Amino acid sequence: MPSTTCPECEERIFVDANSEQGRIITCEDCDSNLELVGLDPVELDVVSQSEPGEYSDGFNIREHDEI
Repeated sequence: MPSTTCPECEERIFVDANSEQGRIITCEDCDSNLELVGLDPVELDVVSQSEPGEYSDGFNIREHDEI
């Protein structure tokens, strides 16, 4: 099974060989959300959190907007 390390905490992460690029994986050690950005070699990138004022849902509603 392919593996790499978490870019946040360096914990070893095993990735299913059938995983597709773009899949989101959560590190069990530090709970970081990671995107599978490379398959050969396996490469993970931290999924950025929404900044205040950025759209954070599928409805184009900002966190601070009133409904």
